[in-house]
Amino acid sequence: MDFTRGQGFIIVQFKLVQLDPLLRVNEAHKNGILPDKVHSLIIERFGIALAGIDRIEKASGINFPLAYVEPSIIISQPHPGSFDYGILFARTIPVVTNEKLEIIIQITAPLVAYGLKGTIHAILAHEFLHYLELIKRISKMEMVSDEISGNLFESMYADTTRLFEPRAVFDDKTLLSHITKKFPEGFRDYKLEDKVLKHWIQKKLPTINIALDTNIIKIPADVLAKTKIDPTLVKKLEQIEQKVSKLRTKKLY
Repeated sequence: MDFTRGQGFIIVQFKLVQLDPLLRVNEAHKNGILPDKVHSLIIERFGIALAGIDRIEKASGINFPLAYVEPSIIISQPHPGSFDYGILFARTIPVVTNEKLEIIIQITAPLVAYGLKGTIHAILAHEFLHYLELIKRISKMEMVSDEISGNLFESMYADTTRLFEPRAVFDDKTLLSHITKKFPEGFRDYKLEDKVLKHWIQKKLPTINIALDTNIIKIPADVLAKTKIDPTLVKKLEQIEQKVSKLRTKKLY
């Protein structure tokens, strides 16, 4: 997907509206929600995210899904009243609209503003793996509902079993290194979290609070049945599955 052409999608009252991936950020700035300095920083550093998307496409041979920048930070709590929380820097979200399923990647503005290049690319790559896994399961009718996560409190077993082995997807040693370092047992980047806490949360910039049990999307079976996956993408996923099998075989010997 070429974001330089101003393509992207966003959820608006459960509908998908085609737009510039930075439209929500620009609107938040225009409405006085985002300060000039923060808005300029997001715009200035958005190129890092674009470079990451281009890198992921080249390393996988697969187009990156639709995406947009959310002008908020997303905070999750394991249960109501808990003082613990996790920060979600990006999410892969299936959206049902007009009885059709679309999958978009939501990138938070603080990630773009304060994340290091390697961190941004690793998180985008991780969400891309979630996207591929969802597409695979949808194409095989293996799911009716799924938990959308990717945060501190996510089950490590669920996360690792739902994702393709990165080495089977990406032909980019540096990108693979970023993923391995950032996601050894679930994503944590303390320096980035400290920056977001200091420069975003403590300054009362836009924040979305969610409980983990609400971070779930249910996809009706009839919608799944009507969803058509590009045959070229399905074939690519089959090739990736073959690579995964070979990698697992090598581990046994």
